[in-house]
Amino acid sequence: MNLQNIIEEAWDQRDMLTRDEVKEAIFHVVDMLDRGEVRVAEKSSEGWIVNDWIKKAVILYFPIRKMESIELPPFEFHDKIPLKTGYKARGIRVVPHAIARYGAYISGGVIMMPSYVNIGAYVDEGTMIDTWATVGSCAQIGKHVHLSGGVGIGGVLEPVQAAPVIIEDNCFIGSRSIVVEGVRVEREAVLGANVVITNSTRIIDVTGNEPVEMKGVVPPRSVVIPGSYTRSFPAGEFQVACALIIGRRKASTDLKTSLNDALREYNVAV
Repeated sequence: MNLQNIIEEAWDQRDMLTRDEVKEAIFHVVDMLDRGEVRVAEKSSEGWIVNDWIKKAVILYFPIRKMESIELPPFEFHDKIPLKTGYKARGIRVVPHAIARYGAYISGGVIMMPSYVNIGAYVDEGTMIDTWATVGSCAQIGKHVHLSGGVGIGGVLEPVQAAPVIIEDNCFIGSRSIVVEGVRVEREAVLGANVVITNSTRIIDVTGNEPVEMKGVVPPRSVVIPGSYTRSFPAGEFQVACALIIGRRKASTDLKTSLNDALREYNVAV
């Protein structure tokens, strides 16, 4: 039986988790995740595809692991998942107290300021994970992305068919922004500080004569800031948060050296 078949069968029959060959299969899938040989989600010619059987392997990894102490004096941790190792060999800069769990893939050239990356996540080359930013389980982060200080990228394990948060190549996510619930931020988009986008958040393009509303996807090269709109409730009218697309990144923006310029062109804080 191949790995996927074993995982799928064990998912439906949890008593199989006592078998050595099933444990080996689960360990092997998580190790492949750690090395970037498989991904929870990957882009094809038809768009992003979720490999839900790999998410199942991550979920099944927890019950077959035992709690153990991890000592890094004077610090001590007590968990089921080991910490990621081998940063030097992979060319990854890791500043204390950056933490990544085993089963997360981090590519060469990534810089991790004091931050956190959870199991199943994929962080591609040249990305900056700034201070106190978090990358949730199974989140997909592209090449040369900048996750600014305090950014929260949501994780997802269940339901297994749910898409993870996807931040595509060359995006800039401003300080204290939050992206959760399977939202996709497409290539070269820029989120200003404090933008919060969930799967139900209204994303409103206000660059034309009439507003254009969407949900769940930030289009390529969009410049986005936090906004609000008026909504009626039984108790009265109140302001509800939304995200406003106020422009597009200009060709003059240097993708390699000055992602902040895309926001400064529109006089938006980063």
